Amino acid sequence: MYYLHCTKKLLDRIKPTPPTADASTTQLGNWYATALFTRPQLALLVNEQTLLPVLLPLAPAATLTDRFPLQLAQILAAHGIAETFIETEMALMQEVSHAKTGNRSVLGIMNQFTYLIESQTDRDDLLALSLKLSRTPCGPLYKGAVFPDKALKELVLR
Repeated sequence: MYYLHCTKKLLDRIKPTPPTADASTTQLGNWYATALFTRPQLALLVNEQTLLPVLLPLAPAATLTDRFPLQLAQILAAHGIAETFIETEMALMQEVSHAKTGNRSVLGIMNQFTYLIESQTDRDDLLALSLKLSRTPCGPLYKGAVFPDKALKELVLR
């Protein structure tokens, strides 16, 4: 089980079930998500610990939480993460609880990623764009790995 902290504009779109009071059981932990009203409309999800970005089509918004683990698995594989880690993470991500956003640092990074996404003319290959964003230096990570892709590898190797 994991928490998906959504911006209001995304919560209005997905109309989630009321949250439960459990803690996240996944190794990656909680995720933050927002809707991007670009062409095409996208969902941007960012991991709270590593700031790893994941992009996927927003439509249909009602199935976003069903489609997210599959896209995450592809991104983790593209980063060279071990198959056993990916399988374990996917098994733990079967249940999701929605919450409002609370971490302002992650929201700031999401805004930075949004500006970078909007400057891209080619948004067809979301996997490649997600990988490109993961190589962006992020302020909250300056005391550690600096880049989300490196923070992901450090987390997995712990």
